Amino acid sequence: MRARRLGLLPSGGTPEATPDGMRWVTAGLFVVHGAIHLMGFVKAFGFAAMPQLTQPISKALGLVWLGAGAAFVVAAFLPWRLMWPVGLAAVVASQLVIVTSWSDAKFGTVANVFALALVGWAFVSAGPSSLRAQWEREVDAMLAAAPAAAPVLTEADAAGAPPIVQRFLRRAGAMGQPRVVTFRATWRGRIRAEANAPWMAIEGTQYNEVEGERPGRLFLFAAVMKGLPATVSHRFLGDEATFRVRLLDVAQVVDAKGPELRRAETVTILNDLCLFAPSGLLAPNVRLEALDSLRVRATYTRGLETVSADLVFSEAGELVDFVSEDRLRGPLDDGRFERTRWSTPLRDPRSFGGRLVASRGEARWHPPAGEFTYIELELLDFEANPTARRP
Repeated sequence: MRARRLGLLPSGGTPEATPDGMRWVTAGLFVVHGAIHLMGFVKAFGFAAMPQLTQPISKALGLVWLGAGAAFVVAAFLPWRLMWPVGLAAVVASQLVIVTSWSDAKFGTVANVFALALVGWAFVSAGPSSLRAQWEREVDAMLAAAPAAAPVLTEADAAGAPPIVQRFLRRAGAMGQPRVVTFRATWRGRIRAEANAPWMAIEGTQYNEVEGERPGRLFLFAAVMKGLPATVSHRFLGDEATFRVRLLDVAQVVDAKGPELRRAETVTILNDLCLFAPSGLLAPNVRLEALDSLRVRATYTRGLETVSADLVFSEAGELVDFVSEDRLRGPLDDGRFERTRWSTPLRDPRSFGGRLVASRGEARWHPPAGEFTYIELELLDFEANPTARRP
């Protein structure tokens, strides 16, 4: 499985949906426009004759010409969420010096109009009111509220669990390590809405809190929908679950919430717990029932919802599948959610900080018309109990 890179920071930081083409257009415009501003600086300080600029330029204004040009060049190479304040300063400074040399430099206003449009898009898509900024604020709050230290998981803690779960905890490297109370996972993959729908490349990062009556999940990913970039947010805090999609990071095309989504996301929280925080299977709000030597039914209560899933293990004690009848599929075209069997086959375990986690997986729907895979993911990075969000 291969997916086109969308701009996600390799360190596992904040996803950005801005397409590579737009980045190159922005960088090219800003660098060229910035370089042209050097002419005013050169003329002001007499470093060379500039016949294109017939009006006199003071040394003070020459420094403003230089500052505007430098700001454009710097903004050209900044991440989208940092570009807009620097780019706005560059446009303002640029227009100021253009006005003072209007007869010579008035055509630079056209470039500033284009630059301002790009700055405006960056502000809307990555500024304080964006999905990205909200996600960052809530992740920071989640991690700040997490306990400074987590108790170590011991054999005695797992003594009452089914034997295959005990084997799973040892195989996963959970024994002898601090319990997972929060985690970060960075993904790359592809997704589609239906079996016959085109695939969309995605990249994203999620942060979860595991313990407590209402564990949280904050998942932000970048996608390409019909050739256009989009930002997608899955947010589950308290009793509220939301699913939002903004095309071009601006136009909201999906805004789902309500009890159906809350129940669907509760199943996803249980799935995350099994994959990334297996010590959570021993929590008081989880009931484990052995179905046979390799299958266990986990019943999980989070706040207002109780859901269950069958966990399937290999002989080696690795989790290879998760099957639930409680997942709700949607929102469908008519806005409804439909209860549908959901499974997540897992494979290729990798060690992350001594913890063994499946690095590849799928999510499948099993409707009456026939099952199909709707998402394929590769785990790029995982961190248990992070102390701060990756920038």
